[in-house]
This record gives sequence, C-alpha cells and structure tokens, in this order.
Amino acid sequence: MDFGPLEEGPLNEMGLRKPFYPVGGPLREYLSAHGRQVRLPLSYQDLRRYEGLMPVMDAKGSHTLWNTALYRHGEIEALHEQLVETYQLLIADGKHIEHLRVASIDFCAYGNSQPFRIKILNQINDNHDYYYIKRADASRVYGLELEHLLSPNRINYSYHAGTLVEEHIIGVPGDTFIADPARYGGDSHAVRLSKEFVKFNERCFVRLLGDMRAYNFVVDVIHDLDQVQYRLRSIDFDQQSYEGRARIYLPQFYKENLPYVRFAQQVISMETAEQYRTEERALLRKRQKLAKDQLDLLLKVMRHDPISSPEHTAELARELSHHHHDPALALCSSMGELLERHMEALLHRH
Repeated sequence: MDFGPLEEGPLNEMGLRKPFYPVGGPLREYLSAHGRQVRLPLSYQDLRRYEGLMPVMDAKGSHTLWNTALYRHGEIEALHEQLVETYQLLIADGKHIEHLRVASIDFCAYGNSQPFRIKILNQINDNHDYYYIKRADASRVYGLELEHLLSPNRINYSYHAGTLVEEHIIGVPGDTFIADPARYGGDSHAVRLSKEFVKFNERCFVRLLGDMRAYNFVVDVIHDLDQVQYRLRSIDFDQQSYEGRARIYLPQFYKENLPYVRFAQQVISMETAEQYRTEERALLRKRQKLAKDQLDLLLKVMRHDPISSPEHTAELARELSHHHHDPALALCSSMGELLERHMEALLHRH
C-alpha cells in the first residue's frame, strides 16, 4: 500500500458517529501527574440545564451550527461567575482578573463532544476571547496530548470529572480559507501554503489523527516582514486512533480537502512534496526525543485503553502491516500499541 505524498485516489467517507469513550483511571492519573486535572467550578452537565436555544446566524443571515443557550434568570448570575472563574483557571492558573464578564454561551449539538462555546469580554477595552467546555472523551484527550507533544503547537486544556475545558485555537477555518486563498495571500505565497499542507498531512498520518476535513482544521496566517507564512492546526481531536482504514488518517484523501491537493499540485512537484515529508519527519523525531518520558508514559496508558472497536483495530493493524511490510504490526491488539509501532516504523526505520 503506497499512499503517495499528494496523489488523488478514492475519497474518504466517514461512517457512523464515533462512540463515546470515558476517561479511565490510568488516564486520569496521567493527567493529574502532568497538571491537566484541575478542580473546576462547574461541570459540562451544569451547562446542559438550559431552558431553550436560539439560533446563531452568520453575517449573511444563514444559520450556523451554533445556538445560544438560554438559562433561568435566577441562575444566570451564578453561572456567569463560575464561567469567568473557569476561564481564569484556564489562562491564569486561577488568578483573579478584573472586568471580565460572559458575553454569550453557545451550544453545538454537532460532533461527539457537543461543545459549549463561551465568549468572555473585557469590559475595559471590549477585547474578547473564547473557550470551550465539552464532554470529556478519552480519544479526544489522547489527541490533545499528542498534539501538544508532537506538533509545533501547544495546547492549553483542563480536565475534571468528565468535563473538558479547552482554549480557543485561532485561525481561519480551512474550508473558508481555500474558498478564497487570495484574500489571505495564498495566491502570492502558494508554495508556502502547499508546503504546510504536505507537512500537516504527514503529521496527521504519523500520529494517526483522523477526520481532518477542511472544517476540522484552521489556517493560521502569520505576517513576517514582507512575506506571509502559514500553519495548519487541528481543532478537532475526536477521531484520534479510532477508524480502521489507514487513509482516514491522511487529509489528502478527503473530498473537502481536494482544493488544497489541486492547489499544491500546481506549484510543487512530487519530489518537492517528498522533501517536505522528510523534513516534517525529522522535526517529529526531535519532538519525540524531547518529550520521550512523557510520551512513553502516555503510550503506555493508551496501549491498555479500549478507544476503538476490535474490528477497527484489526483492520488498521492489517493495513499498516502491509504498508510498512512488517508482519508484527498485524499482531497488535490495541490502538495504543499500533500507534507506537507505526511511529517507530515511520520515524526511525524508514
């Protein structure tokens, strides 16, 4: 099985919604040991006690996937205080910050984590920020940790008793960006954008992060003197090491990402794409070495955590065994074991 760096082939179609996997004891111990487990002022279930939902419209008047949550008048003041306190725990280790208030609480029923988006407003300068409160799914927690340890990005999140609190990841949604790349300098800096897509594609495959369709990642546009740089960042980690087909972990095979593939094919060759893949693997090896102790502990926990079905695990084991020409991979019985051997094969043996 040879996927190729930027080939076009059969497109990915996702199956049914992924099951919810609770955060087990060993993973909670890992989170506590590394400062991720923090006692929170409120839980995800507290936010689910809304009285009603009001659709959130975009600038064109179309309905978005978000709805503003409405709460009883007698409960809203205490709820807002708890949400401000939660924000302070996330960004300032709980230190009190003056003049913050909750501007809105939005709910999205789409996706596994069914998040609440909290908008925090600084009343002095009208600056605002967002953060998210979600159901804590073990797959997502592993995805967040692997992103933090192996990608060029750092992820700020907290966990407590089935609730996950995450910072907002800044960037232009991938589908919005590629619909008009010239607006963000994409046409003038096409090689840089294409390079980042190739590297992002490689990162997702190495750490087995699936479902990276264009609306599940953002493009961070960075202005540097007289040029523009780009970084593609995942914003959805629910499909970490779950699906059975290896192509699910390659963004290049989603129909939503075909504009990125065709954009890259116009400006870089297959040889150049292979060079970028090699560069990204070298960076991944360095990050892996720097985070070795913590990564080894995470994979040890993950090896014994059932975060996928036996059927998906067996299917991925067969496909990766064929891809790497390694019969030992076919014998792996968990997604954690598969991920560990897969990374070893890609980063050290190839």
